[in-house]
Amino acid sequence: MNDSTSASSTSPAFSASANLQRLGFTLPTPAKPVAAYVPTRRVGNLVYVAGQIPFVDGKLLATGIVGQGVGGVGGVSVELAIQCAQRCALNALAAVAAELGSIDRVKSVVRLGVFVACGPEFTDHPKIANGASELMVQVFGDAGRHARAAVGSSSLPLGAPVEVECVFEAM
Repeated sequence: MNDSTSASSTSPAFSASANLQRLGFTLPTPAKPVAAYVPTRRVGNLVYVAGQIPFVDGKLLATGIVGQGVGGVGGVSVELAIQCAQRCALNALAAVAAELGSIDRVKSVVRLGVFVACGPEFTDHPKIANGASELMVQVFGDAGRHARAAVGSSSLPLGAPVEVECVFEAM
């Protein structure tokens, strides 16, 4: 890790948005809810971000079940699922930025919940979840380290292979 990613988010020189840009990412337009919920809910200094699926320009990056049918119809490789988890995390950052005005107002990442559409024999959930977790640490440094759950699911909304929900602490 370089100095910019290991800095604390409370450091005056720290900028999560600059880290994100340095990583080659720009925040997308936050996705609109696809059902009856709000994208974020702030309670005190905590911001809960609803589950984010891997939308890119309004379309899913992939659909299907991770580890099943790979090379055939409906299968998603572990590598693509990791990319999907990263995209879900980026979409969550866009949602929290819309709530707070900037990701620079995030004090810490508290928790991630990562859901992987997979069969009962699949056991690499943590590997998929690392796609989201590692992005948070790259963007926020030590303040991006978080508690996490990585859970298998038989299906996810709209056929997404991965969904990520987050809790952030606001400044």
